[in-house]
Amino acid sequence: MPIPGSGLAKGLAVTLRTMTRRSVTAQYPDVQPELPPRTRGVIGLFEENCTVCMLCARECPDWCIYIDSHKETVPAATPGGRERSRNVLDRFAIDFALCMYCGICIEVCPFDALFWSPEFEYAETDIHDLTHERDKLREWMWTVPEPPALDPAAEEPKEIATARKAAEKLAAQAEAAQAEQQEKQEKEGEA
Repeated sequence: MPIPGSGLAKGLAVTLRTMTRRSVTAQYPDVQPELPPRTRGVIGLFEENCTVCMLCARECPDWCIYIDSHKETVPAATPGGRERSRNVLDRFAIDFALCMYCGICIEVCPFDALFWSPEFEYAETDIHDLTHERDKLREWMWTVPEPPALDPAAEEPKEIATARKAAEKLAAQAEAAQAEQQEKQEKEGEA
């Protein structure tokens, strides 16, 4: 059975403890704050990875992503091959006045074209200036932090393992061809 007034005593104890602590004032404009690694500031665009698949714009609950593109015909890579068409990005803009920073666009991007940047100082005097075009989004890409290191005990990703095996195979073939060529030159030199 609780003692009558114990809740009041606990509350007063918390108040007294807080009153005796020294206050800490953040000198914000002069001293930048230490931000956690997963801070959600603005969204940066890595334009080279964008294939204009429109997934980010379709999945955005606020419809704040605007994408315009056109199709270009790419000539055949080999003689006798057929021409291909590909989408070319004309406009990629995000209206940060509408954005609720949910991160759905970043999660659904299959080609890793969108990233969180810890930048948070992008206030504007006019709300219409909060629609940032791809040039500004590309600038924020330089502030995106490195991804955290993988667990050393984790299994190597299959894409990297496959690429490493292919590179080792090519290196072994090149070595064998070089050894064969040296052997051939030695035999010609003896004859």
